[in-house]
Amino acid sequence: MEQELLSLLSETKKQLEHLRVLGVEGIQYQQPAPAPQLQPVVEQAPAPAPAFTSLFGDIPPAPAKLERSTETFEQIHAEIGDCIRCPLHQERTHVVHTEGNRRARLMFVGEAPGADEDAQARPFVGRAGQLLTKIIEAIGMKREEVLIGNVNRCRPPGNRPPTAEEASVCKPFLLREIAVVQPEVIVVLGNTAMKNLLETREGITRLRGRFQDYKGIKVMPTFHPAYLLRDPSKKRETWEDLKQVRAYLDSTAKK
Repeated sequence: MEQELLSLLSETKKQLEHLRVLGVEGIQYQQPAPAPQLQPVVEQAPAPAPAFTSLFGDIPPAPAKLERSTETFEQIHAEIGDCIRCPLHQERTHVVHTEGNRRARLMFVGEAPGADEDAQARPFVGRAGQLLTKIIEAIGMKREEVLIGNVNRCRPPGNRPPTAEEASVCKPFLLREIAVVQPEVIVVLGNTAMKNLLETREGITRLRGRFQDYKGIKVMPTFHPAYLLRDPSKKRETWEDLKQVRAYLDSTAKK
């Protein structure tokens, strides 16, 4: 046994001498790193499914429906009063309110009064208004049967379009009137009226002729009668738009 130990020491000295020659000054002993501990597997509950799903993915929520208002036009107009809420009041003659059948199935909405409307305190009574009356009669209705109004009730200087700020002040009163009447179809006349009611950036030439939606009410964008007076070639397209309106009203008429 002693002899074996002496032999082992001799071999160790030789190994150390060999390592010294190689440049190894010393040997440090490192304990092996402990084996990583396995974490217990925790089962997680599956994520809840979306509220509305189908084989084709999520189902979008139904569009909001317009609740019927119990207000009267008289109450709305009294609240408007001798309005000074925006700068348009400075040059107007009259506030021009919505007029017509307050149980109408069809409503027309323009952008703002012109000079004749400002003078008479009635919407669409100038040359463009006379053309609108002919359009209404062409689809087999009378002016007294429909409702006619504008986004803004005061004439902008020089018949310019109302600004976004001016429209934002006045539009809520129009929306309250729509909530009172709840027409089946609204025809928006021209780019400004369409963008204000539908809150879209699309232009009238892209959306005209196709029914849109305003809180469950069908909306047909078409050209403004004043534009048709400047470009009569657009009358045919406008006529096609109004024929769709007439066909829809016929399809929903009570027998």
